[in-house]
Amino acid sequence: MILPILSGAKTGRTPAARLEEARGLAEAIDLEVTSAETVRVTRPTPATLIGVGAVRRLAESLRGQDIDVVVVDGRLTAVQQRNLELAWSCKVIDRTGLILEIFGARARTREGNLQVELAALTYQRSRLVRSWTHLERQRGGFGFLGGPGETQIEADRRLIDIRIGRIRAQLDDVRQTRSLHRRARSRVPFPVVALVGYTNAGKSTLFNRLTRARVFADDLLFATLDPTMRAVALPSGRRVILSDTVGFVSDLPTDLVAAFRATLEEVLAAEIVLHVRDIAHPDSEAQKADVEAVLDELGLDTEDRGGLIEVLNKIDLLDADRVAEVRGRAARDRAAVALSAATGEGAGDLLALLDERLAARRRTFVYRLGPGEGAAVSWLYDHGEVVARRDEAGGAIRLTVGLDPEDAARFENRRG
Repeated sequence: MILPILSGAKTGRTPAARLEEARGLAEAIDLEVTSAETVRVTRPTPATLIGVGAVRRLAESLRGQDIDVVVVDGRLTAVQQRNLELAWSCKVIDRTGLILEIFGARARTREGNLQVELAALTYQRSRLVRSWTHLERQRGGFGFLGGPGETQIEADRRLIDIRIGRIRAQLDDVRQTRSLHRRARSRVPFPVVALVGYTNAGKSTLFNRLTRARVFADDLLFATLDPTMRAVALPSGRRVILSDTVGFVSDLPTDLVAAFRATLEEVLAAEIVLHVRDIAHPDSEAQKADVEAVLDELGLDTEDRGGLIEVLNKIDLLDADRVAEVRGRAARDRAAVALSAATGEGAGDLLALLDERLAARRRTFVYRLGPGEGAAVSWLYDHGEVVARRDEAGGAIRLTVGLDPEDAARFENRRG
């Protein structure tokens, strides 16, 4: 059973959309949703979040059903979670707990698993009061584990803190490894283009379309957790590295954003960020606001990276009038592209816009090449825009060339 909790705060989302997203989150980990309803909370009740009358009514409804878990699509305190479980005689999890379950099921790499465990332990630490049945017991000790009289909850919290510390150290190693990989790419550099967007916006489908890869992509929330990178050739022949990242979601707890920062650091290193949007979704604008809020929290400055391109995806799900409207908007705004990742329609326009953006970053360089550097001259003609050439005495050539910063670095590396 799912209970989306609507407070008086404005979220930009309809109750129906909140209910549908909550259902999607539950189904993402193969929960069978037998019933779902929205409960409006004007003033949260400290003991149970929702009012006493609603708790009793739902208890009556649950009594005759074979319900294993109730998902409350809101944030519950440890006390509220425990009280609802007692009232309803079944397991109760909140939105954070549900998202953690999804992350745990989706993570595949060592880094992804570490990030999930860190977020789960941070969440669990605040819920020790309900996670163990022995918390009121006192236990003795030999002095090296905290001394006599230490309560079990203190011991459990201390053990969790030790594990959290170890995971953070391991994630620091992951970040250093990522930094080394980025430096390696800078020696044979290609611009990085990062895909970001609300979960299930179609990032992985677009990634597969552009790279011809087979990254897992399905109509599921959080189908992608671990970052994936592939090379893509643009129409000009220029190559870029495309990075697929974890999807965002509304009300994502700060702990989860922090835990996945190592993954999202690929976005911070990107030259261009593609914000993939499900333009057919009724809450597309609210989803856009959620993604932009997370990017702001990460400190992303898109102006220094050629700006952010909006990819208005899933036009194949729109009627003809709406498609014309979206295409017209993209035509007026050179920071947007309308396409369908599923059918491929408009994908060429996106690649052309990436070419245009990267070409705008070109700088002018002047090189003097000796008579024995014919291969270097050919390389500059192939990879840059030669705007001036002067043949000097002795067979030397002076070339004025427009190059991307990455190609200029590659050329310098070639020359040694």
